[in-house]
Amino acid sequence: MKVIGAGFGRTGTLSLKIALEVLGFGKCYHMKSVIKRPRHIRAWLNAGRGKPIDWDFLFKHFNATVDFPASLFYDELKNKYPDAKVILTIRDPDTWYKSTDRTIYKVPSIVPPWFKRIIPPMEQFIKMNELLIWHGLFKNKFSDRKFAIRIFNEHIKNVRRHIPKEDLLIFNVKDGWRPLCDFLGVPIPKNIPFPHVNTGDNMIKTLNIVKLIPYLTIILVTITLLYYLYLLNK
Repeated sequence: MKVIGAGFGRTGTLSLKIALEVLGFGKCYHMKSVIKRPRHIRAWLNAGRGKPIDWDFLFKHFNATVDFPASLFYDELKNKYPDAKVILTIRDPDTWYKSTDRTIYKVPSIVPPWFKRIIPPMEQFIKMNELLIWHGLFKNKFSDRKFAIRIFNEHIKNVRRHIPKEDLLIFNVKDGWRPLCDFLGVPIPKNIPFPHVNTGDNMIKTLNIVKLIPYLTIILVTITLLYYLYLLNK
C-alpha cells in the first residue's frame, strides 16, 4: 500500500483515485471497488459489526485506497502500512454537506425494501453503508446539518493530529496536479488535465437511473413470463 486516502466521500475521492492511477500508482481502491465485489461487501459489513478486517485480503490487488469505507480506518491502515503516504481530501464543509445530502445519503432510501431482499449483495451493501457511515460515523444524525459538519471538521482535526506532517497532504482537488505530484515525488503529467469527475449533478442522474432499475426489472420479468406462456399455448 503506497497511498491511503483519509477523506470522506464527496470530497473528490473518485477524482483522486483516477489521478493516482494516471500517476502510475496502480489500482486504487474506492467505494466503486466494493460494489463490484460481494466478498468485499461482506467483509466491510462484518467490520461494521465490530469484527476484525483482513486488510491483506481487501487490498490484495491494490496499491492505494481512497473514499469510504476505507478512509474511516486511515489510522489503522497507517499502522499496517507505515511507509504509505496519507492524502486527506477536503472541500468547503457546507458544499460537502449539500453534495452528500443529495447524493450518497439518498442511496438507502431509493432502493425498495423488496428489491433489497431479492438481491442479497444489494441489501448487504446498503446495510454496510448504514452500519459504518450513517449509523456509525454520523450516529444516525446526518440529517442534522450542524452535527454532520461538526463530524466532518473533527475528522480533519483528528487526521492532522494522528498523521505525521511529512506523511500527510491536505488536498483540495481544485488545486490540480502540482501539490499532489510534489507530495508524492512524481512529475506532473504532460498534456493530461487533472480529472474532475463524479460531480453532484452527474451522480444525481445516476441515482435517478438506479431508482428505475427495480421497476424495469419487474417489467422485464413480466414480459418474459408472458412470452413464455404464449409459447406454451401456441
